[in-house]
Amino acid sequence: MTAPLRNLNSPDVEMKTSQLDNCPESESADSGIGDVDELPVPQKILISNITCDSFKISWNMDRRGQDRITHYFIDLNKKEDKSSNKFKHMDVPTKLVAKAVPLPMTVRGHWFLSPRTEYTVAVQTATKQPDGEYAVSAWSEIIEFCTADYSTIQLKQLLLKAEAIAGRMLPFTVFYRNQQREYFQPNSQYYRSRDAQCCCMLPSVKDNSGSHGSPISGKLEGIFFSCNTEFNTGRPPQDSPYGPYRFQIQADLLLNQKTNIYFGDFYCMYTSYHYVIVVLAPNDSKGDIFCKGKLPALDRSNNCFLSCTEEEDGSLSFRHAQDVILEVIYTEPVELSLGMVSQISGHQLMSLSTLNAKKDPSCKICNISVGR
Repeated sequence: MTAPLRNLNSPDVEMKTSQLDNCPESESADSGIGDVDELPVPQKILISNITCDSFKISWNMDRRGQDRITHYFIDLNKKEDKSSNKFKHMDVPTKLVAKAVPLPMTVRGHWFLSPRTEYTVAVQTATKQPDGEYAVSAWSEIIEFCTADYSTIQLKQLLLKAEAIAGRMLPFTVFYRNQQREYFQPNSQYYRSRDAQCCCMLPSVKDNSGSHGSPISGKLEGIFFSCNTEFNTGRPPQDSPYGPYRFQIQADLLLNQKTNIYFGDFYCMYTSYHYVIVVLAPNDSKGDIFCKGKLPALDRSNNCFLSCTEEEDGSLSFRHAQDVILEVIYTEPVELSLGMVSQISGHQLMSLSTLNAKKDPSCKICNISVGR
């Protein structure tokens, strides 16, 4: 017969390698271990309340021998990814050691749990013996689970960091999007991102660039635009990493009183340049519904990155942050007839492309203490 573990009157979970509930301490699980048949083996492992850097774990076990349990060993490992960097440090220790406490038990540790990452976990029960060594049960079955995206809590932490370096606001009048010439021609390789008549640019799923835990990566559909201007001319730069042909559209056609603004991400790519992603979503649109509850909303007329202000004469004025590179995602289709396409005179700076770019996990400016 199996039953949930009863209260063993242990107020804290001992652990150094991670945090389990109330400020735990740790012990090594790699030496001084013996086997004992009388200890019950955890069964029916249940993972719940998963966040980007924590989860709850519980299990059932035979009643016999429960009174001898003093500790749990939790074997937590990141699932192998053949494309991962083999030279990267280990993401998790081999075992976590915790004092036996009532279940479910919270496992929390930002330095070994990353957001949106698949892990395997197995559990065994243990008894600490008078000589300091452990007697342990057999391992439970192996369970797989995936950590969650950043919540609005973590995104607000990123937002505060981004606001700290955004700099002063500069005026601008147009949004623009650079591509190869074929993008703006029918029957080309870019057919999927336009309608069949090449009259409309269509939203596509955002790539995996930026923070690994960003809830918009691989999920939000939109069209990327830029709005940064050169300091000395007040105009868009003549260089671009995305192509020599530019679609340009008046700012008020994408950003106006019926458009909601959301903060999406803040990151860098091992360079001094920092990028901020903002999402423009017409009110009650599909994109707007996606963003509500997932992303921090920004005040349209008063934020540090991209603002739209109504002047006394009823016209709209626009400003962008000077010290970050803004990546603007507009969530709805855009007709090409609303703007103009022209060739720019500068170079294609491929080194500045953010396509599937990975965030620098060591940057102190744009990282928070949650995963990587």
